[in-house]
Amino acid sequence: MNFEWREGNQVELLINGCQFFPSVFDSIRSARHEILLETFIIFDDEVGRELKDALLEAAAKQVKIDITVDGYGTADLNSDYIADLKAAGINMHIYDPRPRRLGMRTNLFRRLHRKIVVVDGEVAYIGGINFGADHLPEKDPMGKQDYAVRVHGPIVDDIRAAATSFLLEHQAIQELPELTSAAPEAGKADILMAIRDNNSHPTDIEDQYLLAIQSASSRLIIANAYFFPSYRIWHELANASRRGVKVTLILQGQPDRPWTRSLSSFLYSRLLNVGVRIYEYKERPLHGKIAIVDHEWVTVGSSNLDPLSLSLNLEANLFIRDARLNKNVYEHLVDIVNNSSQEVTREIATKGHWWRAPFTVASFHFLRHFPNIVGWRPAHSPKIKPLTVKTSKKKRVLR
Repeated sequence: MNFEWREGNQVELLINGCQFFPSVFDSIRSARHEILLETFIIFDDEVGRELKDALLEAAAKQVKIDITVDGYGTADLNSDYIADLKAAGINMHIYDPRPRRLGMRTNLFRRLHRKIVVVDGEVAYIGGINFGADHLPEKDPMGKQDYAVRVHGPIVDDIRAAATSFLLEHQAIQELPELTSAAPEAGKADILMAIRDNNSHPTDIEDQYLLAIQSASSRLIIANAYFFPSYRIWHELANASRRGVKVTLILQGQPDRPWTRSLSSFLYSRLLNVGVRIYEYKERPLHGKIAIVDHEWVTVGSSNLDPLSLSLNLEANLFIRDARLNKNVYEHLVDIVNNSSQEVTREIATKGHWWRAPFTVASFHFLRHFPNIVGWRPAHSPKIKPLTVKTSKKKRVLR
């Protein structure tokens, strides 16, 4: 499946769970025909339970609902939660369910990392926000900083096509009924749907990043949770800075996984030397995957700029040409830089470098070749299977 730029779309930026969850839940409750939902994680917490309530309300109106979760990210979802949804007629699917070994999850790679919601083929959401209370920084000081977009217009057809093709390809469904009409034009934004998989679209998201970086003429800002880009992206960022583009990176300063900051920091000195400005976001863990180039281009989605997202995971991003959205994102990111971040200087970048250097260099080159190393493993084709609950006398067990 190949996607093209679609004109005539309306797009709205949603910052953190406080904006994302109410909008998604309202759309689900308003559904008339169909809900398609893909996510990496659903937690059985206040957010997950509100999601369940909204889905049950829609199911009571005979809305057809298909939910797909990742076998690693949602491995521990409460079995009663699953049973309640299935009892309401909701189709539950799990991507790459694998048995545990010594109590540990073994499906570490090729994860379903996409976050997609499509309702009635009329409204869709894409971003990096999972369904959990850890995306509510207003309630939890260490809640994640993250982003999504809500879209209307012709692009919804492509997002729906990506979600349905994924289910059909893995034979999770036999067919999906046609909706009555295609999504009409709703605004002025041009949008391209891009996915990354391990078959037909291995570099689509990376290629769009590269095209945008290469075309940049004035400003380029990337806010990314796990920044360990490919050689190609790293080189093009340096080239953009050398030709006078103001290149700014906003990375984690309070990471949820501290080792990721150590690996990212290996690149700091090299990028600082070519004029790239780097800021570490200090207020809370940064989970976002968002970027702008010049005064129109924006991307929001699930893909980090690291080996897992660029070479192994299943990801989905929207690439958007919209001056209004670009301005909104720019103003938000400037506010983050000015009020919640610390600039990385050469002194900070090299502090402790002498004792960290051997480990970091080894890790750097290992991760560069990590996707190829994973490819040496015995053939493994992840599949989507029904998410079922096995009932025993002692307890229900998620399978």
